[in-house]
Amino acid sequence: MPLALFDLDNTLLAGDSDYSWGQFIVTKGLVNSETYSRMNQKFYEDYVRGELDAYLYQEFCIKPLKGKTLDEMSTLHREFMAAYIEPLWLPKAEELIATHKNAGDRLVVITATNRFIVEPIVQKLGITDLICSEPGIEGDRYNGKLIDEPCMGPGKVSKLERWMQTEGENLTDSTFYSDSHNDLPLLGQVDHPVAVDPDDTLRSIARDNGWEIISLRN
Repeated sequence: MPLALFDLDNTLLAGDSDYSWGQFIVTKGLVNSETYSRMNQKFYEDYVRGELDAYLYQEFCIKPLKGKTLDEMSTLHREFMAAYIEPLWLPKAEELIATHKNAGDRLVVITATNRFIVEPIVQKLGITDLICSEPGIEGDRYNGKLIDEPCMGPGKVSKLERWMQTEGENLTDSTFYSDSHNDLPLLGQVDHPVAVDPDDTLRSIARDNGWEIISLRN
């Protein structure tokens, strides 16, 4: 069963769920508006340039969860999905997912964004397997800490390798879809790298290497 691996933000979605969550919690008054908005924008720009400190960013993202119960955050997430994620939905992404399911592939979303934000989105997409950054939980509350390494850049490769060992999977005939040059470490590992509405850097590298380039937006 070949693996079909998908980045989430700006790949299966027409936007960034992590950045959108930051905007959402600002509007809800859960963080200091001026400070959080400024840092959220800075981290996003660092990511676009390929200069993001993944550990600092995950600490920034997960800190607002600290002390919140799973139930109260789940309720808040439903509001976030309706207001911010549904407008980013891509019918062509759903068609692509269906194509891989019909081919008998095993579908996995692998994303730098933390599980609290992405798990409901991935479930709505109809994908069961998820590899992501993991926020810590103690009892029924988030503890504001990151478990393990961020699932970004080389971290995606190492977390996928551990997942494959556990699941008895391998990268034979595997495909990975991504929009970002930050995913080059994993794109270089799979048999079928696919650039999806790629940033300029990834588009250039994909062309140089003869990788497939597609759009899920047009």
